[in-house]
Amino acid sequence: MASITKLPSGAYRVQIRRKGRYASETFLRRDDAHRWARQAETRVDQGLAPNKSSVSRLQTFGDLIDLHITDMCEVGKPPRRSKVATLTTLKRDLGSEKVGHLDRQKLIDYGKMRAKQGAGPVTLGIDIGVIKMIIAHAAAVHGLDISPEPVDLARVALKRLGLIGKGTERDRRPTTEELTASSAASMTTNA
Repeated sequence: MASITKLPSGAYRVQIRRKGRYASETFLRRDDAHRWARQAETRVDQGLAPNKSSVSRLQTFGDLIDLHITDMCEVGKPPRRSKVATLTTLKRDLGSEKVGHLDRQKLIDYGKMRAKQGAGPVTLGIDIGVIKMIIAHAAAVHGLDISPEPVDLARVALKRLGLIGKGTERDRRPTTEELTASSAASMTTNA
């Protein structure tokens, strides 16, 4: 059975859960929402993907990023500042890549390019982790036929090349003078 919810924007969000399948779509008109829900349920009953229309329009990695952001905002968990920065960089560098063409080699090349730009091992590790998260989200939530395996293989390769790794550990503690200065500065700004 379909669930139709009116969003604060005035649009209608349709969600169906049927035979272990999940699909969702947003419409401006309630009639369109009901029509899509009936079609999606019929597709599931026929053993087909429930949301062919929304899946077919996802052509690029940038589309997957947008889908992820939209889904997270709808459940009240919008990305925070550092994740937004990572997503912006990924969309700029990989957004135009076709979903099916984002393979192990492209990801390795991306890692090498980011390292040349000055991205450190931790930053590059975060980038690769976010790429995997976006692909896994699209596969798990929207049933997209895409595997995160090439990302795992690229991570192994980049780690062996020394481009992904742990951050440098701090090798000293702040002095008493530094702590006093920091404390005094924070008291001045809070007053």
